[in-house]
Amino acid sequence: MPYCKNCGAQVAEDASYCPNCGIAVKGPSKPTLIIAGWGERFGAWIIDMIILGIFLAPIRFIYTLLGLPSLWLPILPFPFSWIPFVEFGFSNIVHFLYWTFMEGTYGQSIGKMAMKLKVTRLNGQPTDMGYAALESFGKAFLLPLDCIVGWLMNSNKNQRLFNILSETVVTKQHL
Repeated sequence: MPYCKNCGAQVAEDASYCPNCGIAVKGPSKPTLIIAGWGERFGAWIIDMIILGIFLAPIRFIYTLLGLPSLWLPILPFPFSWIPFVEFGFSNIVHFLYWTFMEGTYGQSIGKMAMKLKVTRLNGQPTDMGYAALESFGKAFLLPLDCIVGWLMNSNKNQRLFNILSETVVTKQHL
């Protein structure tokens, strides 16, 4: 049986407070982070891509009808536009802004909300816009490279490269 550090009285194993002096004998329990799997994350990404595709489709349709130059082509000059796994088109910028805003403000995109996932700092604290922007950069512009490097680094936290750089992790929400 444990003893109170304040008064030395015996305290029951499951007690939160000392029955003698009333001081807390257990600190608040720190919730453990339950790391989301790659499949759950992929499901959230698919949901986000469908939502963003629905949003971007009318814009693409209008540009096509008006015969305007395509917004979907990379905006980088020639030598940089052919770098494998790198995309800097209009839709990538929209994706980046969407993920940065949603994950920086709410800790989750709509896809993550549907899958009950959340982006947090490694210590479980919420992200902010800065961390969300860094984390979202890889997802929006460098996704294949971001995932491959993350997988090769073999993180036990299922982190992409830009999750590692931004010190973030995708977790399952506590119910």
